[in-house]
Formats: sequence, C-alpha cells, structure tokens
Amino acid sequence: MGQTAMQKILAAHAGKKEVKTGEFIMAKVDLAMANDVTAPISIKALERAGITRLWNKDRIAIVLSHFVPAKDALSAAQAAVAREFCQKYDISLFFDEGRGGIEHSLLPELGLVVPGDVVIGADSHSCTYGGLGLFSTGVGSTDLAAVMATGECWLKVPETMKFTYHGKPGPWVTGKDLVLYTIGQIGVDGALYRNMEFTGDSLKHLSMEARLTITNMVIEAGGKSGFIEADEVTEAYLKGRAQRPCTIYKSDPDAAYCVKHEWDISGMEPQVAKPNLPDKVVGVSEVLGAKVHSAFLGSCTNGRIEDLRVAAQIIKGRKVAKGLRFMVIPATQNIYRQALKEGLIDIFMDAEAVVSAATCGPCLGGHMGVLGPDEVCISSSNRNFPGRMGHRDSQVYLANPAVVTASAVAGRLAHPEEILGKNVIPAAA
Repeated sequence: MGQTAMQKILAAHAGKKEVKTGEFIMAKVDLAMANDVTAPISIKALERAGITRLWNKDRIAIVLSHFVPAKDALSAAQAAVAREFCQKYDISLFFDEGRGGIEHSLLPELGLVVPGDVVIGADSHSCTYGGLGLFSTGVGSTDLAAVMATGECWLKVPETMKFTYHGKPGPWVTGKDLVLYTIGQIGVDGALYRNMEFTGDSLKHLSMEARLTITNMVIEAGGKSGFIEADEVTEAYLKGRAQRPCTIYKSDPDAAYCVKHEWDISGMEPQVAKPNLPDKVVGVSEVLGAKVHSAFLGSCTNGRIEDLRVAAQIIKGRKVAKGLRFMVIPATQNIYRQALKEGLIDIFMDAEAVVSAATCGPCLGGHMGVLGPDEVCISSSNRNFPGRMGHRDSQVYLANPAVVTASAVAGRLAHPEEILGKNVIPAAA
C-alpha cells in the first residue's frame, strides 16, 4: 500500500521509511511559532521546567499579532514577556508590531516555511502553511514549549481525507468559497484529527494565497492539518522568497484515504456561512438582503494583497453605506506597504472605510472593531461562533472578500454583481 504525501513527510522527520495512521512518532521540527497570546504561556512553562537552553534560536518564530498595538495594560504586559524572552535568547525571527503582521500570512510571505517542512505553531490556524505542501498543525503552549526546548514534537499520524475539485471556478468564486462549501458538506467535526488533502484541476486556477485560505480553515472542520501538493504555482510563489531548500512530496496513486469527496465546482456561486457555525453554509443568493451593521476585511484568512485588490475594485468610487462601518486590515506590514503603493488604501479611505495597521484585531474579538450586543457583521475571517468577534449576542456571517465589500457598499448582504454588474470579471491578483 502506498503512502500519502503527509505520511511521507512525517516519516522523513521521524527517521522512518514509512509511518502508519494511528502510529505515535517523535518528529523533528523545521520551525516552531508562537504569538503574543501563546508565547508567554510557553515561556513560563520553560521557566518552570528550569530549561535555559533552546533548541535553535533561528528556528523559533515569535510574532506579535493578536492584541497589537496593545489594547490595554494586560496585552502590553503579554507582549513585554515575549520581547524580553526574544532579547534574552537572541531570537532572530522575532516580529514586533510594525515589523511583521499576522503570523499565518507573514511566515509564507517571508519564505520561512517551505514544502516538505514540519511546522508546529501555538495557534489553531497553524494548519495554514499546509497549502505550500508541508505538514503544519497547531498545538497548546506547553507542547510548543517542549518543541522550543527539544526541536521535536510528539504526534499521532492522522488519517487523510481526500477532497477533489473539478471545473474552473466562476467569477467571484475563490478558495474561501471552496473551503466554506467543504465545511458545509462535512460539518465542523467532519475531519476530527484528520489530514485534509485538497486536489483536482480546479486548484490549478487558484493562486497561492487562495490555497493558503483553504488550508487555513481546515481547523473549522476539526482537521489536524491540511495539504495541497506543491506545483508550478507553489514554485513561482517561492521563487526569490524561500529561505531554505525544499522537498516536494506527492501522494502515491495507491495511497489509502479514510474518506474521499469529489465535486464539480464550475457552477458554484459565492458561499456564505450563516451565524453561528462555519458549517451553516449556503449560496449567497439564499441570504441576499440580510441586515448587517459592520463589515470586516482582513485576518489570516483573507487579509492578503489579492483580497485587498478585489475589494478595492468593488468599492472604488463608491461609499460605505450609511449606518454601516467597514474595517479593512492588511494582514502584514508588507501587504500594507504594497496596498499603499497601488493606491488601494486611498480607495478604501475615500470610501470612508477604516484602515488599520496589521493585526488580528476583530477576528477574535480582540480590538479594532469588536461587535456590540445584537450587531451583525459580514466578515472575511474564519470563525463565527457566538461571541467570537465581540458580544455573545452579536452575529457573524463568513464570506469571501468580494461579498464582504459588496455588502459594505449595499448596507446589507449583497453579491458583487449587484454593485458592478453581471459582466464584470474580477481583476487577476
């Protein structure tokens, strides 16, 4: 029986010829990551254990992202713990506010994660990096502390589910729509502790950014990891940015999968997850006209430059609807800089949107646009559980950046074609 690409990666990092699903292994790690919320807990765990020597100061990334710029004294204290630790151990991959952004956009952008890697992050959306053809997953802060000390991680080899998509995505259909549709089909617990492998000719039409959006949200189905095989799109993305040599792994034709799904997406419309679960997914046509009070474009899911470009195309020369607020947050400092260079920030500000420095912000109900009681938001982020973006009585719809922006202009949930017309094709990123 053949091996999946994920099994091959884990076997290589465990020093084995092959691994079986359900097997427990110790895998060598290529990169460990923590943020301003999780790093202080890891640091305290290291201190309690009396550990004073790290595995590799150049393979540990600490990214301040969730509550920066600091929203209060407590978040400032959290960030200070991380800063002091990085200074003490001379951590080279320390990204303070103004230098980095959201880790799950930043690390691929800087070429710090490459195909064939094993990446362990103290954040649930660390599964994002699998879009590059590697194994990445989120762990608790104490587990991350162990990785920081040893460079290894104890793992159970997950089963793999295979998702195959056929057909060319239509206008306004993105990676976000494919993953929302998938979660809607299998449920928020449909991939518990499983690897989700995405394949099919449809992916050839998706950018690297769109692929990272897909793997970003596997955790919303309970997935342990996500994987998209590296190809020419991946290679083009990595050219000039990859910081290390990479190894491309492919699944064998006779590899075993616990579940297989296959869909033709050629007629798919943009998808929307209704409150209050990511699997309450319908086509946008079923929720047109729903009242919203705010719109959010950003997060590690959809705060990349191609997302900002599509949004700017829709809102250019228009205004945010009266009575609605539109928060736009580029995912990294470099994305913000590129958006400035292209004039996108001016377009958003002319439309009376609020533009913030790179931060997770409202995605986790942190700051910069938190929802009040009974408020409804249309968001490009990844979760819409009760209280996720603020007050427990608020509600969140999840959608792609084009739908979010069209809704910001219309003042209600809207399709981009309502704003631009049916014959307009979104600009290529």
